[in-house]
Amino acid sequence: MFTGDAVNTVVPGRYWRALEDGRVLCELCPRLCKLKEGQRGFCFVRKCLDGGVVLTTYGRSSGFCVDPIEKKPLNHFLPGTGVLSFGTAGCNLACRFCQNWSISKSREFDTLADAASPEAIARAAASSGCRSVAYTYNDPVIFLEYAVDVAAACRELGILNVAVTAGEILPEPRKEFFSAMDAANVDLKGFTEDFYKRLCGGSLQPVLDTLEYLASETDVWFELTTLLIPGENDSAPEIDEMTRWVVDNLGPDVPMHFTAFHPDFKMTDRQPTPPATLSRARSIALANGVRYAYTGNVVDEAGGSTYCHQCGKLLIGRDWYRLTAWNLGDDGRCLSCGTRCAGRFEGAPGNWGPRRMPVRIRDAG
Repeated sequence: MFTGDAVNTVVPGRYWRALEDGRVLCELCPRLCKLKEGQRGFCFVRKCLDGGVVLTTYGRSSGFCVDPIEKKPLNHFLPGTGVLSFGTAGCNLACRFCQNWSISKSREFDTLADAASPEAIARAAASSGCRSVAYTYNDPVIFLEYAVDVAAACRELGILNVAVTAGEILPEPRKEFFSAMDAANVDLKGFTEDFYKRLCGGSLQPVLDTLEYLASETDVWFELTTLLIPGENDSAPEIDEMTRWVVDNLGPDVPMHFTAFHPDFKMTDRQPTPPATLSRARSIALANGVRYAYTGNVVDEAGGSTYCHQCGKLLIGRDWYRLTAWNLGDDGRCLSCGTRCAGRFEGAPGNWGPRRMPVRIRDAG
């Protein structure tokens, strides 16, 4: 994909087919964009060129930064470690409440200031002391070819891979994409088709299909995040239905994060989510059998900490992204009763803390 120091940003896409009318059908996500020559898909980064679909942002990023893994958020995957995070531009959804809209809605390619080969990203992660790389800020499914190549380079160096995604992807590309990932945080944005259609420009069912696939067909560790927007997806009946579905279809060990909405993008007329709404959602989840439920984007040490589902003892204390307590054995079991805490642990936690460290990657080819 790279020649010398030059970055070839346009590479062939893998999921499309030609139509009889001369257009091509992009078969990456449920939008199924039908494109004429020169036309871009809804995501803006996939384009019809020379009778096929290409990805136009390979090897380009809107920036690299080492974050705490808890920021993804992942509370049960290598706690306390740093993760090298990056994204590109564009998105296959149109969330009116997007908190990364300057990246995900970007139509300006000078947003993509950093150039990096997969190998350079893997080396940067290793030299920064990161245990993983996160594909985030915008949805990595739309830059699948780049993400999969980066993931392969990372695995060569023992670096794990994390997808932060909305899960809107079709079955065939889903297999390739998640086979390259070790962990994921999936945005379960709401639990009605109306919410997805009206506020996200997407559909709920493909996300549920992705979640069931992850639970039944892969060993990818995954957690769920729902941004609760007052008056839209925060009602007790909807949270009740959602959490019951999670336990029944994904199992009780899938962590759920209920996070606070802050006015942004096209929903600046709404009020922030009251902390009490998050606590209520967490309580509903726990009552319905979710073993690990969290609050986020608010000061709530109890709601951000992990407790043993068997004896109730504190396992991992958290104050925002700082670990304040650790009561797990090297095998991930509760020190009080011996019950295993679900997740991916490597003995003692990391010590990255809440730091956020920008990284400038200079690729040597």
